[in-house]
Amino acid sequence: MTVLAEQLGFRPEAKLLIVNCDDLGSSHAANLGVYEALREGVATSATLMVPCPWARDAAARYRGEDVGVHLTLNAEYDLYRWGPITHAPSLLDGDGGFPRTVEDVWDHADLDEVRRELRAQVERAIFWGFDVSHLDSHMGTVQMRPEFFDVYLELAADFGLPMRLSGASTERVVGFPFRQLAAEEGVLFPDHLLVIPGVGSRRAIERVLADLRPGVTEVYVHPAVDTPELRAFAPDWAARVDDHDLITGHSTLRALAERAGATLIGYRELRDLQRAGRGQ
Repeated sequence: MTVLAEQLGFRPEAKLLIVNCDDLGSSHAANLGVYEALREGVATSATLMVPCPWARDAAARYRGEDVGVHLTLNAEYDLYRWGPITHAPSLLDGDGGFPRTVEDVWDHADLDEVRRELRAQVERAIFWGFDVSHLDSHMGTVQMRPEFFDVYLELAADFGLPMRLSGASTERVVGFPFRQLAAEEGVLFPDHLLVIPGVGSRRAIERVLADLRPGVTEVYVHPAVDTPELRAFAPDWAARVDDHDLITGHSTLRALAERAGATLIGYRELRDLQRAGRGQ
């Protein structure tokens, strides 16, 4: 589990930490929170939800930070909707946007339309000027089923991008070896991923940092500033505000990472290694 650290130029026992901000572009509140976390806090990367209404604003605020694409096939909120940028019929739920649940996508999405939509999301981020650093999956929709994972892996290989993958224990649950498949394609991914159901990461991250393992570990948060907009659409708004506090200068997360002996890195280091062809 330390091979990746060595390939990145660190000692085998090094503890490397990626702190990723999900949901950039999902709201004005998220854009403010994510960029503050990247520029003034301990966040080292973020991922953009291209189909969301505030994604273009996120692009206008971009200054070259480590930003990937949060591949999106769901719109989970009841009153705040977004949909496919390719207008694909099988990716709509009849209520003006993507399906709310992962299972609804799996049951009704046409895979060719999924492939076109997700490729268009990556291409639009590049067109907007993002130096895309990696891929991950909103709500895990394209990781947890093999036919959807094939699209996920195809995009990572085609664009030369590393990807977020959950751990080996998840492979046993979902029933196919996605980590092995990615490795065989030369696509890099962190050694460890802290999976947090829902939103709100403080306690889980604190526990992980108290016993951080060697290798590359990714933790993710959903930072947003407290605004009337956020409170109006997001039932989980308080957890998003707490995530923002956790990783900006108002928290002790940096001190906890230092105490754990962690070196903060982003996904760009993995991307550059993958594109150099040195990744195993």
